[in-house]
Amino acid sequence: MADAPYVTANPFNRSRAALLFLGCAVVLTMLQYAALLPSWLHRLPETMIPPFAAWLDVVFNFIKDDLGLLKLTRFLTSGLENVLDASGNIFFGKRRWPNLGPMPWTAVAGVAAVIGYYLGGWRLAALAGGTFVWTALIGQWKIAMETVSVLVVAAPLAFIIGLSWGIAAWKYEWINKAIKPVLSVLQTLPFFTYLLPAVIFFKVGPTAGAMATIVYAIPPMILMTTLGLQKVSPEVVEAGKMSGCSRFQMLRHVYLPSARSDILVGVNQVIMLCLAMVVLTAFIGMPGLGAKLLAMMGSFKLGRSFEIGITIVLLAVTLDRMSKAWVIKQPVHFEKGTSWLNRHKTLVLAVCLFVGFTLLSKVIPLVGSIGRGQDFSQGRELDRAIKGFLAIDGVQSVTYGIRYVLNVWVLNPFRDFMLSIPTPAVILIIVAFAISLGGRREGIIAGVFFGLVALSGWWDRSIITLYSVLAAVSIAMLIGIPLGVWASRSEKWSRRILIACDTAQTFPSFIYLIPAIMLFGITATAVVGSITIFAMVPLTRYTIEGLRTVPLEMTEAADMAGATRMQKLMNVELPLALPTMAVGFNQAIMFAFFMVIIAAFIGTQDLGQELQRTLAGTDLGKNFVLGICVSLMALTFDVVIMKWATQKKQALGLT
Repeated sequence: MADAPYVTANPFNRSRAALLFLGCAVVLTMLQYAALLPSWLHRLPETMIPPFAAWLDVVFNFIKDDLGLLKLTRFLTSGLENVLDASGNIFFGKRRWPNLGPMPWTAVAGVAAVIGYYLGGWRLAALAGGTFVWTALIGQWKIAMETVSVLVVAAPLAFIIGLSWGIAAWKYEWINKAIKPVLSVLQTLPFFTYLLPAVIFFKVGPTAGAMATIVYAIPPMILMTTLGLQKVSPEVVEAGKMSGCSRFQMLRHVYLPSARSDILVGVNQVIMLCLAMVVLTAFIGMPGLGAKLLAMMGSFKLGRSFEIGITIVLLAVTLDRMSKAWVIKQPVHFEKGTSWLNRHKTLVLAVCLFVGFTLLSKVIPLVGSIGRGQDFSQGRELDRAIKGFLAIDGVQSVTYGIRYVLNVWVLNPFRDFMLSIPTPAVILIIVAFAISLGGRREGIIAGVFFGLVALSGWWDRSIITLYSVLAAVSIAMLIGIPLGVWASRSEKWSRRILIACDTAQTFPSFIYLIPAIMLFGITATAVVGSITIFAMVPLTRYTIEGLRTVPLEMTEAADMAGATRMQKLMNVELPLALPTMAVGFNQAIMFAFFMVIIAAFIGTQDLGQELQRTLAGTDLGKNFVLGICVSLMALTFDVVIMKWATQKKQALGLT
């Protein structure tokens, strides 16, 4: 007699479980609309909300005062302050040791052009040199150098700390397991959460800004270092051991050179995050481009804001292109006996240009600095031009129409609908979404994370934040995905759109507020519009990447079966591209959660607005609770979407 087949008892059915949770959410919502739901089920009463902020304040005060962390950080502050003063003296002439600055703008531009040529040829040289020439000629040299003087301190420190922790995480598995969840949280915390602790422990101004920037930029360096070292091939390691290398020699001469590309990718991310954060630390008194941009936007001087925005963008693109060129540039080896001059031609040329322009600036002052009245700034003219353009009847009609339709018919009703749903119903909907896409584990994570948000006492603010993210990402999908599909049809347009996406991803997030404010003023449409522009970039990029990586044999099979272009797209290409597109969707949500906090500057009623208010006081516990709420919501989507993408790739045989 044959054995009966083994059947698992009551297997977990995702669809059935998701529908059950969704049905419960609908029932709770209908009861609320019928005024039959108890008030404590609609929103948690104040008495049931734990005082997390007060508890955290007790912990932070104990660490700060009783354990003496404040004294230690203030001691470290003096050292960091001296370094920042020295870099400030060199770059923009701050009256501090070593009393050498400021460097002539022509010398900086010349050295940047030489480095650009060494890394990427004439185009990169023109970009690097042209960026600094523009900055000087437009009259923004000093404020740009205030930003750069902090950047040249923060980025190397973030690199050294991140590299050290990355090596430790690679070497010791327990360190890797311990810091991974911490890094996940750090990468999803809103930037305001970094600012208040920096102010409390490191004083207001450049020192606090530098510390917030360093901490903000460390996580990707740790992750890329660990990843690069883990990817070193066993053959290379075995060759190093056979040559008799010690442990340190193995690290110095085998592992680190082999992981060079990944480590330099980490350096690129560190530089870009440092630049983004240095601009945003204007909220805590950091001088420079960010502070000037904040002041101009606050007074609605959009023309001058536009000029400063161009400078920030050029600086970001230059640093991004140069660091990426460094990643792909292989080390140059010289034959034995090559002279020192031939081996260091770039260095010699850079030094000669720097010294030459510095000496020339002593004779011709304009070579050293461009004063007021000598620059070519057109800020006032741009202000008048923008205001004139926005005053045109046709433009006003279009912008008013868009604003009216979105505010009255889409955004406000969507926000009110989300706020009307009972708290447990929202959690059940999120759990149903997580189970259907990820599975049981992801459903539990979603329930726990959103349950903690409900217990934070900031549920309504969190829902308004979530509404902004979902609305913006939905609009971004309607624009970005069709744009990506269209661009993927042509190699020429794919390349152009991808270059545009790469460039847009280097823009500091503040820049996206400018066109939104210009067109829609201080409204909910401007908030969602700025988030939409920011979130559209990864959606477009990964749609193109996903469609371009569809196996050729699959599309050929569809052609042979007589499928039309639309049938091939809907039934073959998009299903196979979805796992890659999911990465773009995930990034769009992460970008949106980041940008919605920036949009608090426009004026919102979400967590970002509350976070901004905490900067005026010392509510560290409240600041941390608000930041964790944003982080928990972002992590929920990240975990679920990435799990779905992995499962989909496995099911399609694309891993």
